[in-house]
Amino acid sequence: MKNQLEQLRSMTTVVADTGDIDAIARVRPVDATTNPSLLLKAAALPAYDGLVRTALEKAQGATREARVADAGDRLAVAIGCRILELVPGRVSTEVDARLSFDTDATLRKAEHIVALYADAGVTPDRILIKIASTWEGIQAAKRLERDGIQTNLTLLFAFEQAVAAAEAGAFLISPFVGRIYDWYKARGETPATPDDDRGVQSVRRIHAWYKRHGYETVVMGASFRNIDQIRALAGCDRLTISPELIEALGAESGDLPRALATSAGSDPRPAPLDEPAFRWGLNEDAMATEKLAEGIRTFAADQVRLEAALAARL
Repeated sequence: MKNQLEQLRSMTTVVADTGDIDAIARVRPVDATTNPSLLLKAAALPAYDGLVRTALEKAQGATREARVADAGDRLAVAIGCRILELVPGRVSTEVDARLSFDTDATLRKAEHIVALYADAGVTPDRILIKIASTWEGIQAAKRLERDGIQTNLTLLFAFEQAVAAAEAGAFLISPFVGRIYDWYKARGETPATPDDDRGVQSVRRIHAWYKRHGYETVVMGASFRNIDQIRALAGCDRLTISPELIEALGAESGDLPRALATSAGSDPRPAPLDEPAFRWGLNEDAMATEKLAEGIRTFAADQVRLEAALAARL
């Protein structure tokens, strides 16, 4: 019998949630995702020292601050290019989280990242621009998608975020299973079974709604804490998983049944979600409000740390 990782791959696209080249080569995912926290860790590895030096040498800008920011973008793209040598699909590269509430600035940063990839010979069909699922971020994704730049809307916790992302035509969303689980666990709620896990329930609800109404946006569950959460979402479009949990699944035997159906429905789509309804729905979900803000702060802080490390070497 095939191990559970092999069974999962037969029904779900497995994506590596890491910027570590060695780990990606080891687990052989179809796609890979990165974020400022992962890039910060990767940049400290000796294997990336040459990429850091090259990014600093090529950095452009009228001020030292601008050169450091450009070096950060160039490093993210350089690591993305290395990842693309190992995966047949796409790499997600994240826009600076400090731009999460500025649609125009997000657009400019996304276009700069795409231009840097183009300079390296990478076409847009191998890139996903990763943007926080704020209202402003979703509007930026809508415009980018219209221009042929595909997006990954991340830090997604509320159902309203998923609805707005689909209506914007985002290529992919990344609902965060583990961080939802963490929020409820911190408040004394420990699920008796994976079916009771609030993070698992969130992805199942979004996935079913997308399929029922015929939305093409890809659902990629993210941020897993254990392999039970992954098994409970077998059959989801994609799952982005840490190398450690990918390897843990590869060591598991036994049958892995499909948990999510793939058949598309034909229900009419509801009226579009406008900005007031989006903001009210997000406001009413304390978990989503807190985790979105916390995620943006965390990614922004790690971006600042990365830029400080680059500035020290500039």
